[in-house]
Amino acid sequence: MTASATGSARFLIVGPQGSGKGTQGVLVAEAFGVPQVATGDIFRANVSGGTELGKRVQSIIEAGDLVPDELTSELVRDRLEQADAASGFVLDGYPRNRGQVDDLDAFLTARGEALDAVIELEVPRDESIARLRQRAAQQGRTDDTEEVIANRLAIYERETAPILDVYRERGVVVRIDGVGTLDEVTRRIFSALAERGLAPDAGDAVSA
Repeated sequence: MTASATGSARFLIVGPQGSGKGTQGVLVAEAFGVPQVATGDIFRANVSGGTELGKRVQSIIEAGDLVPDELTSELVRDRLEQADAASGFVLDGYPRNRGQVDDLDAFLTARGEALDAVIELEVPRDESIARLRQRAAQQGRTDDTEEVIANRLAIYERETAPILDVYRERGVVVRIDGVGTLDEVTRRIFSALAERGLAPDAGDAVSA
């Protein structure tokens, strides 16, 4: 049975910085015909669009503060209520911590929905650091020092990685070896999802 046949393709993709989750999230979303919902994109869209939520985000960012969980969850809820996310989505960058997991649970439960799978991209720390250093060099991002990169990974390990324990208890985590070429990792993802009965319609699937 395909995800389209069940009318459900609600995924979360999780992995450390440098794991390639943004790229893989786009490919999964395209294959299943659902939007990739990334918090960074939501922030930028609301700020540039001048929405009330965007104005709140902008004032917080300009003050040098982090966007609080409550507002982040409100922005994500607003995005998931849009028509293109009615049949599913691929969440990237949310939830980042246990509080946001609770917020997402409450939202989905109220709609009679639940996540179909949590895609965990497993990449060793040294591999993540190497990829991030290479990306910083290619993009000329001199502010992405090894210390900054290590701090980002530490935040992920401390705040985000623990949410996987919650989803493992629910039996929805799909663990994927994130080391390899883009195509190799993509094939692993689709193969693992298919084993759970989650496959896009043949006409929509991307070849990897």
